[in-house]
Amino acid sequence: MPNMTLSIPEEIHEAMKKHKEIRWSEIARNSIMEHVKKLEIMDKITSKSRLTMKDVMEIDKKIKSSMAKELRLK
Repeated sequence: MPNMTLSIPEEIHEAMKKHKEIRWSEIARNSIMEHVKKLEIMDKITSKSRLTMKDVMEIDKKIKSSMAKELRLK
């Protein structure tokens, strides 16, 4: 199994040191696996899409504009 080195902020490292009973590498591995599963699902869904990147960017712009208007009304 390949190894991976992570950099974390010092304050997180200090908090982790207080819980030496936890296998932090296992926590990181599980989190990465969950994210990869989500990406695989997204890839499967989008592989059948006929939208172009231009289409996606236009939809993105419309959604963000609509959300911004709604937030300004609150």
